[in-house]
Amino acid sequence: MVRKGRKLPPKNKLLVEGAEDKRVIPYLIEANGVRWGESQEEAIVFIEVCGSKTELLDKDGISTELQESGLSALGLIVDADDKPKDTWQSIRNACSSIGDFPKNLPETGLIHNTNSGVKFGVWMMPDNKTCGMLETFLTYMIPDENEPIWNYAKTTVIEAKNLGAPFIGNHIYKANIHTWLAWQNPPGRQLHNAVKEEILNPKHPQAQIFINWFKKLYDL
Repeated sequence: MVRKGRKLPPKNKLLVEGAEDKRVIPYLIEANGVRWGESQEEAIVFIEVCGSKTELLDKDGISTELQESGLSALGLIVDADDKPKDTWQSIRNACSSIGDFPKNLPETGLIHNTNSGVKFGVWMMPDNKTCGMLETFLTYMIPDENEPIWNYAKTTVIEAKNLGAPFIGNHIYKANIHTWLAWQNPPGRQLHNAVKEEILNPKHPQAQIFINWFKKLYDL
């Protein structure tokens, strides 16, 4: 994995599956009172996109990351997808050399102090216990007054699927939120813009468990 645009190894690092995570998280954290930084060089946390769950959960890759000079904290954000228990077991297997993690992932996320003094954290989207992904987590930020429209959006997605819409079943979470966003003002904002512009409510109480995990992991 090659970093671009950064001269020194980062103190804080976060490994994610996809580019959408990298775009959304800085706006979410800033909206909750933590300045992120104007450039990648200034960012409080360096986010690296791994491209897939398989690459993110590479056992040797994680071990190498933890040995990087100057590192204080390393986090992983992984989508649960449709089998959260299996995903957590895959994470445990990938991190077996780091420590003996609990059988069940804590609902508040995992933070583990390694023998080398580096803090290691895991968050499984959306909430460490249920099926889903980043998009599922973002639906927790739909303003309460939008609940009727949100419920109708989900119904519409199911109807579209029954009529032959070709999205795969595991992507229903993506279809749901993008359908809802298509009906907002302005319509069809990208996820990170929806957070930045507070079309989604980044301070929604249901998002605060993740925010607290992030702040605790990186001492923010």
